[in-house]
Parts: sequence; structure tokens; C-alpha cells
Amino acid sequence: MRVGIRVFFIILCGLPPLCSAQARPLPGPDVHEIYQRLLAQIEKIEIFDHHAHPGFPDDPDVDAMAAPPGSAALRERDSNPELVTAAQALFGYPFTDLSPEHARWLVQKKAELKRAQGTRYFSNILDKLNIEGSVANRAMMADYLDPRRFSWVFFADAFMWPFDNSQQRSRNPDEEVYLPLQEKMLHRWIEQEGVSKLPPDFASYLSFVSRTLEDNQKKGGIAMKFEVAYFRSTRFGDPPREEAEQIYKKYVARGVPSPEEYKTFQDYLFRYLIREGGRLHLPVHIHSAVGIGDYFSLTESGIMNLENVLRDPRYASTTFVMIHGGYPYEREAIWLTAVKNVYMDSSLMEIAEYPSEFKRSLKQWLETFPDKITFGTDAFPYNDALGAEESYWLGVQSARSGLSAALAEMVSMGEVTEAKALEMAKAYLHDTATGLYQGKVH
Repeated sequence: MRVGIRVFFIILCGLPPLCSAQARPLPGPDVHEIYQRLLAQIEKIEIFDHHAHPGFPDDPDVDAMAAPPGSAALRERDSNPELVTAAQALFGYPFTDLSPEHARWLVQKKAELKRAQGTRYFSNILDKLNIEGSVANRAMMADYLDPRRFSWVFFADAFMWPFDNSQQRSRNPDEEVYLPLQEKMLHRWIEQEGVSKLPPDFASYLSFVSRTLEDNQKKGGIAMKFEVAYFRSTRFGDPPREEAEQIYKKYVARGVPSPEEYKTFQDYLFRYLIREGGRLHLPVHIHSAVGIGDYFSLTESGIMNLENVLRDPRYASTTFVMIHGGYPYEREAIWLTAVKNVYMDSSLMEIAEYPSEFKRSLKQWLETFPDKITFGTDAFPYNDALGAEESYWLGVQSARSGLSAALAEMVSMGEVTEAKALEMAKAYLHDTATGLYQGKVH
């Protein structure tokens, strides 16, 4: 019997497909050739951009917030020479720098195209980059964005700030910018729903919140978005409704809640909103990475603070997309996608990181849960010269090259075949994200 087993294993190991199945720790000399082959194919894949802020610099609805003064990572500065290449590719920019006198050419060129092309302007940018469709993560949709190419994701944070926020605004200069904009957003939802003021009781307030979500969905909203990490800790408690109701009753007309009272109220509202997301089949997008401004707390906003929410079986019917992938904690964050209804989006990462480093982040994701990751640019109109257009280009080019490099190493090391690598690339760039929205995006 033992002789027979030994013979069986000798025969088994003599079969090339099985003996070559063990992955190797280092890529071989063929990795560059594999990279070139994969890149040529990956450049042909149409993209669905899962997170962007398309719009012009003078459009206040590009985001529900505004950016306070703060530091920018090296690659995000307007001195990045890659932005010259982007302008050349998109607009035929004739210069080799973005000096003020040369940048004026770019501003004028964009203005001319905007007047001539109208609603085709941003669609043409997508065409040049082989982007099929893009999320428009905006306060309100713009009439210059073609709804056949741009899907709306609206903001839900404002529902958590219905009281006097003077104490919160005084915390630091960032909050002096952020909080008035949340108050403005809540007022816009109130006007939209034909309500003259905040409802007098908590049950009516929750009905108002739900009605707004439903109406935004009817207007084409495919998901709701939270930027809550900018305003408070992402450590959410689980208070009973009665506590939130008492706080609403106490402060709806006047008075300033204590920080503890406001947190309790917001903890309940956040959980109510994500439950409603499950009821309405409205995915929930949550900012989960480093943020702008000088007072953003990585400790209090870290993605792992949300684990108790994401793993809560009460929200199993809610689809979560962790925008920006928890960066710079993306290695830990990917393990949250072991939960069937949790996904990661890589937007921002491929702009803040150079391709060499983004490749490392993406490779670790591809080797862990490749079916739970989606592409996004985080395109944003930073100023007249450095617009959403250039940041679309930067995100796309970084993603295609970084993705090709990561997959080439995986193929060279025997982790996947080239055919499987291209399948994974298409899922990441397009199919996984579009599959979340039940045919509501192209």
C-alpha cells in the first residue's frame, strides 16, 4: 500500500501543471515582457470611475464641503510635471511647464471648449480616457453633466447636524469652514421637501430624512455619501432611539447640545441612515482615508473604527463602499471586505501615490479579495489650471500602469495566469462597481 502511494505522488509531481502551481516569492526576468503585454490589453478596457467630483472650479456644488488651507502631498501639488503631460494629452497644451503666463493659455482653452461643447465637454474628457461612465459625487447635479455618462451620489452628513452648531464650529479653523456648509446642505434638503423648518418631533424628523433619501433616489441618486470623518470621530455608539428622541426634543427649537449629547444623537442618526440604505437598496459610501485640512484626525477617523458597524448583522442588506480604501491603512482595510456587503474603492490612492507605490497597495488587494475592489479617480477641480480634467487623467494613467505592474508580478510569480489577470483587471476597472447598482449605471 505504501509503495502504491509513493508511486502515485511520483506520477503526480511529474505533471507540469501541478508541479508549477506553487507561487514564487520573487518575479522572474519575464516580468517586464508580461507587463507590456498586460498594459496593452488593460488600456483597452473601458473604465467605470466609482468616485469623482466632476465640475468647474467656480461650481459650488462640486462638493458639499470646501477645502481649507492645508498641506498637499508631493504628487498633488501643481508643480507636478505629470500635470503638464495631462494638459498636453487632453488639450494640446503647447508648453512644457505650468508657469502663470503659460497656464493662462490652458484656462482660456478650457473656457473656449466649455462654450463650444456644452454638455459634451466632460463627456469628451471621458472619451479621451476610455471611461464609459463616472460617478458625480456632488452636492447637487449640474446641468452641464450628461446623466447618461455621470451618475449622482449625494451627501447625507447634513442630517446629523440639525441643532445649534456654534460650539462645534469653534473647535478649529477647519470646522469654521465645514459646519456652515453642512447647515446650508440641510437647509437645501428642507427646501427640496417643502418644509418650512425642522419638524417639531423626532418621528417627523426621521420621516423627513427618509423622504429626502427617497426623492434623491428618484432624481437619479445611486448612493448616499458620508464625509463624517471630517466632522467627528468615526467611533459610532449604538444608543437606543429614546435617547436620541429626548435630545431632539430638547434642542430642536433652541439651545446648544453638549458634545456628548450631540454624539449620541448622531450615533443614532448614522445608524438610521445606513438602515434606510438597506431598505432602499441605496449603497452607502463612506470617506475612509486621510483628509484635507490641518486638523483632520487620522486616529479618530481611521477606517477600523467602523468595523463594529460594517460587521453588524443588522446591516447585512446595506452595501458599503469604503471610499479611498482606508488609505494609508489600506493593508488592514482590505480585510473588512471579507464581509459580503463591504467593498473598497481606490480613489485618491492612485493620485496621492506614485505608480510604483500604488502598485504595492493594489497588489496586496488583488492577492486578498480581488472581487471586492473598485477603481475611482477622486477627480476634483482644484483650480482653473489644475482641474477635474487633469486629475481624471492622472488617476486613469496611474491605475492602468500600477494595475498592469501588480498583475505582471503576480503572473511572473505563478500566482495567476495572464488570462486570469485580465479578468481581474476588468473586474477592478469596471464590472465590480457597475454590478453594485442593479443596472442603474452604464
